[in-house]
Amino acid sequence: MSKHIDIKQGKASAPPVPDTWRSFRREVDRLFDRFSDGFDSLALDPFGRVQRLLGQDRGFAAMAVDVRENDKTYVITAELPGVDEKNIDVSMDGDTLVIKGEKHHEKEEKAENHYLSERSYGSFQRMFALPAATDKTRIEARFNNGLLTINIPKTAASQNVRKIEVKAA
Repeated sequence: MSKHIDIKQGKASAPPVPDTWRSFRREVDRLFDRFSDGFDSLALDPFGRVQRLLGQDRGFAAMAVDVRENDKTYVITAELPGVDEKNIDVSMDGDTLVIKGEKHHEKEEKAENHYLSERSYGSFQRMFALPAATDKTRIEARFNNGLLTINIPKTAASQNVRKIEVKAA
């Protein structure tokens, strides 16, 4: 490794890194950050807050998911454009809701002067740890126009929340 000597300071230091390499490094870091963000999964804790669980999302692309809560249910909405309903599987594994599926896309164009054939295949999986206060026997899933909506009812006991007044001492 060559050393760079700063004449003004009289000290040896590493040679300056060209801006192109620094820029390239930032782009690669940004790419890995974007890619690894897809491997997080959302989970609902017993208090209904949304948490992140690492390593719970697998697939060629992370599905966009929205988790909402109201007085009686949790609602998970997943965007699955281009996925056919028959290729989606929603199941319970203990206290974990599992969404998995496959996407198949084939396109073929034939013309006098050209031929185009495109194929893409991939699978995805997303897992959600559900709170104990959910009625896992009454979970419903609906799929319409690429949007999967899963309603997870809360138990009656979890719906009996009583507000306690805070008084000045």
